[in-house]
Amino acid sequence: MRQSLVVANWKMNGSLSENQSLLNNVKQGFSTVQHAEVAVCVPFVYIQQVSDLLKGSVIAWGGQNMSQQTSGAFTGETSANMLVDFGCKYVIVGHSERRNLYAESDLLVAEKFAQAQSAGLIPILCVGESLIQREAGETENVVQRQLSAVINLQGVASLAQSVIAYEPVWAIGTGKSATSQQAQDVHAFIRGQVSDARVAEHLQILYGGSVKGSNAAELFAMPDIDGGLIGGASLKVNEFLSICQAAR
Repeated sequence: MRQSLVVANWKMNGSLSENQSLLNNVKQGFSTVQHAEVAVCVPFVYIQQVSDLLKGSVIAWGGQNMSQQTSGAFTGETSANMLVDFGCKYVIVGHSERRNLYAESDLLVAEKFAQAQSAGLIPILCVGESLIQREAGETENVVQRQLSAVINLQGVASLAQSVIAYEPVWAIGTGKSATSQQAQDVHAFIRGQVSDARVAEHLQILYGGSVKGSNAAELFAMPDIDGGLIGGASLKVNEFLSICQAAR
């Protein structure tokens, strides 16, 4: 049985006062969460604050991005080892916003994945297709290409120390919605691409397509959906706790 995982992605949101209020309230309500592991991935500048607020709790924390380089003259970048210094367990790599807004290639994402693992972090590898790709019937080709870049670089066994997050980019902020069955179909496809049966069986695959308290239970009931990568809803205490409570 795979452990459910719910990961908050705050994106470029937050302030010192807002973060403190949000996390204190999440911790206070966390006794209602029965089955999910929970983590928050926050902007770099707030990792120290978040680590202080969550230290001693069961909630983990992580980064939203990192460099593929170990160290050096890379102004403005943050290394995997720096995230480890602040107690991070996870780091998001290949988020659709990084791929689309900052032109991160499949190979670059794979290199970040490798660098994260070499430092002892668990990479949360994001894959997913755009609306144009979905309507052209390219969903499986796109997801396979993005996943293969990591497998080709690191080997299929590396997925045992990672998390996959499927993001249907076309269902985020477009007014269109993916059904639970559409999400399940892609999750099952991803699991089927992992040639090592034992790795595939234990691989956590999260759904990242506008999960809310109102649809979380239906999504998480699908056999290959192991939790969620949560954006805007993770900034609302009751909404986020409701999603965490829905984990099977």
